Amino acid sequence: MVLLPTLNRKLHPFRMNNWQEKDHYVRPAWVSRHRRFLFTGISLLIAATVLLMVDVPANLNPRTIYHPSECVKVEDTMRSLLKVSERYPGWSGGEKAGSDQSKEFSRVRQEMLGIDLGNNLIRPKVLGVVGIQTGFGSIERRKALRETWLPSDPDGIFNLEQATGLAFRFVIGRTSNAKKMKELDEEIAKYKNFIRLDIEEEYLQLTRKTLAFFKAAYLLFDADFYVKADDDIYLRPDRLATLLARDRAFPRTYLGCMKKGPVIGDPKLKWYEPLAYMLGNEYFYHAYGPIYALSAEVVASLAVARNDSFRFFSNEDVTVGAWMLAINVNHEDNRDICAARCTATSIAVWDIPKCSGLCHAAERLRELHKMDICSKSPTLPADAIV
Repeated sequence: MVLLPTLNRKLHPFRMNNWQEKDHYVRPAWVSRHRRFLFTGISLLIAATVLLMVDVPANLNPRTIYHPSECVKVEDTMRSLLKVSERYPGWSGGEKAGSDQSKEFSRVRQEMLGIDLGNNLIRPKVLGVVGIQTGFGSIERRKALRETWLPSDPDGIFNLEQATGLAFRFVIGRTSNAKKMKELDEEIAKYKNFIRLDIEEEYLQLTRKTLAFFKAAYLLFDADFYVKADDDIYLRPDRLATLLARDRAFPRTYLGCMKKGPVIGDPKLKWYEPLAYMLGNEYFYHAYGPIYALSAEVVASLAVARNDSFRFFSNEDVTVGAWMLAINVNHEDNRDICAARCTATSIAVWDIPKCSGLCHAAERLRELHKMDICSKSPTLPADAIV
């Protein structure tokens, strides 16, 4: 803290120097002008600090940051179909739910981030948000997940959230196929645990869908971590919560199963990268795509950036890894979230490197869940309990 000594002798808290002694001190004419300038400067500094604390830049009109066509509409179906106030009592993003101040603050934040949440003003505090990326061709996978490690009914989802601090949602976009949209509406009406994004559901849009999820999840939940997970992994939510809850000295964390690998510049090969000339011969350090987590401060950095300011590569995991190079993050490598088989410490199991997830996922999910080492082993191994 820097102390600025006052020019008013009567208010001076410590001994004056010789030039300030009563018999020799004469206030110059410029002092009054400088006092006014100093007061004005301090006032502006305080005002700027307050504006930064509420995340609304004073010199920017949010309506000019995003064109309405760029705004991605988002629906948390768990909230829109249930009485959320009963599930999340008292959580309203810092203001009374439904108040004019809360609505206006939410509107400004949504416009700045290019996200339209409708009337979802409540922002509950959780340890983590797990967005399970899924698609219209993954009905059987979602069914298998609900039969194994993920509860199938809303009460079960909320109970899991209470037990672990993790909010689980399937994340899906839209399609022009009316039949598939009707089937999705029926599934949502039954199970409710979806975040719907108004973005075309297709493989080439996967990275943009992931970015939209992070932005939406950041506005929907006040979380310590935001987790992207695929719908073809076997997960232990209790162990994931234990991992996320660890104390970390650094506030910006990029948590995943880290890797490097050759850049594929041949269009005839799988994982071809058209922008290979920008990357060289080897990819930088980044996490495998089936599951990784970003801490709140990292997601906040992504959330406030314009969508058209991001560089997009062909592969989602590479793209997110590139964004992490632009942010001063700690790359936290954890091999338990890319385990090839269930162990006493495995968190996420998938068939690495044979498949980017579980091969024949629906069948494998059910097979693994029948194994006690996968579904019934303690959260922590016996030798880790003090």
